[in-house]
Amino acid sequence: MPASLSFPDRLRGGSPVLAAWCGMPEPTIPGLLAREAFDAVVVDMQHGSVDMAAALQAVPLIASAGKPALVRVPVGDFAACSRFLDAGVSGVIAPMINTIEDARRLASVTKFPPVGERSWGPHGALTVFGLQPADYFRSADSLSVTFAMVETREALAIVDDILAVPGIDGIFIGPSDLSIALSQGRELNPESAAVEEALDHVLARARAAGKFAAIYAVSGIRAAALVRKGFHMVSISSDVSFLRAGAQAALGAARG
Repeated sequence: MPASLSFPDRLRGGSPVLAAWCGMPEPTIPGLLAREAFDAVVVDMQHGSVDMAAALQAVPLIASAGKPALVRVPVGDFAACSRFLDAGVSGVIAPMINTIEDARRLASVTKFPPVGERSWGPHGALTVFGLQPADYFRSADSLSVTFAMVETREALAIVDDILAVPGIDGIFIGPSDLSIALSQGRELNPESAAVEEALDHVLARARAAGKFAAIYAVSGIRAAALVRKGFHMVSISSDVSFLRAGAQAALGAARG
């Protein structure tokens, strides 16, 4: 994907965006993974151990590799979305968007007026995107993607309403939490029949709304299946899993 394309344009380009997922609190790790063949890098502040300082440090390292940086913020931390957009991320992922009001609050902090209420202060974004202030202000809302996470029964029931909120650019599905919710706490199975049905439903509703659908995959094999379904972006595994897999492969080779 040409680096000159904005992240939303890349998502619209027809080829799925494959993203690395990082939760370790060392900013050089997402910077290193951005140098691999991933199309984007996600820094996870919800379940990962990444704090605000480390996540902010990771953004320019990812951008310097010519890759879009995205951040998943902690539950309910809408203010963090604006800070990361100011730093130059190309997307924010907000977990547990379970009501229309949640979606509206998310959109309000990620889009400038008249769509939202984002305040001015793009300290790093001007450098990342190479724009002058007036040009950035005019184009900022079209340079980044606001993902609302659907991972509960409540969110699934109002997915059309969430997608209809101005400023919400797409849905990001958390299949593990969704499996827990759909089974009423009986199992953790992100590939269950109920989850597969829900994925097809959300993907169809996102397409009907003309918006993006993204999802997390536990492995490359699972990512391939989700790509075939038609998701615009699939985040693959995690930095911890990559580290463990690399260690296991090296040890296996060494021990014959």
